[in-house]
Formats: sequence, C-alpha cells, structure tokens
Amino acid sequence: MPNVHAVHSVGHSLVTWLKNSYPAEIREIADCEFSLLSSGEMASKEERGPALTLWLYRVGWNEHLRHAGRRGDGPGARTPMFLELHFLLTAWADNALAEHTLITWAMRQLHDHPMLDLSTLSPEGGWTAGDQVQVVPAELSTEELMRIWDTLEPAYRLSVVYVARVVRVDPDGPAPEALPVAASRFVFSGPGGAS
Repeated sequence: MPNVHAVHSVGHSLVTWLKNSYPAEIREIADCEFSLLSSGEMASKEERGPALTLWLYRVGWNEHLRHAGRRGDGPGARTPMFLELHFLLTAWADNALAEHTLITWAMRQLHDHPMLDLSTLSPEGGWTAGDQVQVVPAELSTEELMRIWDTLEPAYRLSVVYVARVVRVDPDGPAPEALPVAASRFVFSGPGGAS
C-alpha cells in the first residue's frame, strides 16, 4: 500500500530512471549529474553543472479522485489521498550545446516512457503491482515560470514542467470500526397519555 514515502519515491524514481538510461554518446557532450532537490537546495547559490535536477515545487489534490474510495472498500472505510505532483525539470550547463542536449534528451525520455510502475518506482513508497504513476508535460505561462524563478537565488535556467499523477497515499492502519448503533422505540403521547 502506498505510504507517506510515496511522494518522495516518485521524484527519486524519476531521477534514478533518467540517470540509469543516460547514454554514453550524450555523456561525451555533458558528463551529467542527476539530482532530486529540496526547496532549500533549489534556492541555494550553489553552482551546478552539467546537471539535470528535479524539484517538486507544488503538491495538489487530484480533482477527479479527491473523495474516491478504493474498489471493494466497505462503508466507513477511510479513503486514500490522490495527489498530483508538480515538478520542475532543469538543465544546468555552461554552454548551449550541453544545456539544449540535456533538456531535449530528458524530454524525449519522458515522452517515450510516461508511466512509472512497480518495476521503476522505488520500494520505500510501498507500491503494489497495480500502482502506476503517469508523468505528463504541463504548461505554465511565462509569467508563472518567471515568478517561480524570481523566488530562487540562482538565475533562470532552461526548465520544463511535468505533473506526476495520480499518486495514491493510503491511510495508516486498519479502518476504524463502526460504532454500534443503539436502537430504541419511539413512544408518542398525546394530551391524554400514551398512544
């Protein structure tokens, strides 16, 4: 059952998968590092490169599954959370060839392989055989993208946005047992006593 580590598992799995599929012919152009960054790391002034980084900048509810339960759950069962993860994929390089090649290669990889499943998701997320996470490109306006970069210390770098959906996070432990319902008879009485 996907647990509280599922969100980190998705980002970690994406970075690991990109790193493991990075081809030797592109490595000759840019011997790239791959990193999953926290908000603090993304905002630091540390110079990177050549590198591809993935930063989770927003977590949101999936609007279609917000209150959906799992198939076969009985009444009173606690529902899982269904989340969408918004990532910024960024190329860091000191020359145009490396920067453009890195971002294009990563975009092509995610275009050709948009699904993460049990074989590619890291185990700390508690994934099961039926779990799949779809990674799709998202659009941000130039203004929205610049607003993100304005809050960060490094200057703007070539970036693309992806959404990982739907990430299920199950509740901990068994569902609470329903409280017993006490039944009683209603007795109506009129002006002259019980009826």
